[in-house]
Amino acid sequence: MTETQTKTSSPEFRAAAGAIDGLRNDLLRQVSAYRPLPPLNPDGRVVRRLPEGMRRRVVWTPHALVLFAAFVVMMAGFAEWDYRFLMGVVPAIPVAMTLIRPVAAFWASMLATVFCGVLGGDLWNPSSFIAQVVVMVVVAARTRPRTAAWMWLLTLLFGVLVEAGDPSITAPLATLSAFALLVVAVVQIRRDAEREVTVQRTVTAVERDRRTLLEERTTIARELHDVVAHHMSVVAIQAEAAPYRVENPPPELEQAFVTIRENAVAALTELRRVLGVVRAEDYEAPDAPQPTLAALDGLLDNVRETGLETEKVITGAVRELPQGVELSAYRIVQEALSNSLRHAPGASARVELGYVLGGLGLRVVNGPPRGLVKPSPGAGHGITGMRERVAMLNGEMTAGTTGDGGYEIAVFLPVPLSDGPEPRETAGGTADARDADTVVVERGGGA
Repeated sequence: MTETQTKTSSPEFRAAAGAIDGLRNDLLRQVSAYRPLPPLNPDGRVVRRLPEGMRRRVVWTPHALVLFAAFVVMMAGFAEWDYRFLMGVVPAIPVAMTLIRPVAAFWASMLATVFCGVLGGDLWNPSSFIAQVVVMVVVAARTRPRTAAWMWLLTLLFGVLVEAGDPSITAPLATLSAFALLVVAVVQIRRDAEREVTVQRTVTAVERDRRTLLEERTTIARELHDVVAHHMSVVAIQAEAAPYRVENPPPELEQAFVTIRENAVAALTELRRVLGVVRAEDYEAPDAPQPTLAALDGLLDNVRETGLETEKVITGAVRELPQGVELSAYRIVQEALSNSLRHAPGASARVELGYVLGGLGLRVVNGPPRGLVKPSPGAGHGITGMRERVAMLNGEMTAGTTGDGGYEIAVFLPVPLSDGPEPRETAGGTADARDADTVVVERGGGA
């Protein structure tokens, strides 16, 4: 029948045609398919708990069970008075065949049943009865529920036709095999559902991580926009004012400064367009400059008001770093302290800043949670954002638990020596860049 005729036929006819096509796919086209039974997964929930030596043998349990069933079929045939060898070996062969050619084993079992019926006089003698049930169960377990339904219907039809229309002889086999195949089908459906759920969870987790990464990168881009825009604005203003600081500047110099200013203004315009692309719908432009390490004391004071005991330690010569580095360092400390509040309530935190010639070392460590307050689960985005900021600056970061049950985040942000501005004022006076032994310790308790 053509495809057009199939589309115009009735739903019942299409259902019947689909069922016949399923029969051909499941039990006719795959007759000679070579599909060895694989061993159990060594990482399964039960197998992985066993010792290593036992695990290597347990994975072959399905093969041992099938061969044991073939042995039982053979012993049942040997119990017959006539043709003991043939009545035992012939039905056992299809059972063993299920290990390598499951579909062919089903048809071989049907032929073995006819053969034993001719020799013994009864269609369903003990050996052929057991063999047919075992073969259908194993084949159903290795294929899918639809194949199990087809095998049961063919076996029932075969028994009724051979026994001259008397279904009572085939009824015990049909009842037992129906119950066994139903159990196998339920197990298969449940296993497939669990596998599908696992796949969906994996896909969801990957998509969630990807979305989180994009959100963190977007946040960093929005924050760095203010930093870059500030520098570009300074360039534009200085380029516009520079010609007026020189008496009778040559036209070439004036034109060079005009070009610099035009390029700076064009860059600012493009930055605003980029910010418009990455801006979220609910984004509100900040009404204050992006924070730097100079605002770290205010952050620590706010954290102390929430009850987290904090301590700040500064080593090395305190100096002003590039604004992008200071912004990233501030955000890393902010996120680390937020994680301490969320995951380690009642603990104390220590913030260490190390100014070295090659950059800035940063370490935030908190102790284990204390008290009756339970840690609150988070979305797990904090570490991702930290790593993105560190990677943006070509830095290094490690994060992990400490020996006492706390958590530690260590970061190093490289800063070329040429990027180091003048030392800035601190609470203890001006920090000379040549003084590498300066240590400032500030402690504070919770509210």
